[in-house]
Amino acid sequence: MSSANVFHATDKDFDDLVLKSDQPVLVDFWAPWCGPCKMIAPSLDQLADTYEGKAKVVKVDIEANPQLGMRFNVRSIPMLVMFKGGQIAATQMGAPPNVKSVLSQMIDRAVA
Repeated sequence: MSSANVFHATDKDFDDLVLKSDQPVLVDFWAPWCGPCKMIAPSLDQLADTYEGKAKVVKVDIEANPQLGMRFNVRSIPMLVMFKGGQIAATQMGAPPNVKSVLSQMIDRAVA
């Protein structure tokens, strides 16, 4: 069951949802066929709930939104990018073994 706090961005609304956000935003560039992407999804749902009101979690399906994949030079997925004030603050390529801890640290640094 996915969290109601996880947003799904498209080529059309990405800038409004992410770059113009007044909160830091963790973006997950993923695709439906990607095994590691599916593995980290429950952690992203938990983080979205934990950081509600402080940071956003946004998922971008790069198959459905190829312009965003090209725009942010997504070469392998999952690619997790922390945005703060419309700028890239941190990037995590691939699914680390302790994904929730790694992503929590990224969010905490952006929120601070």
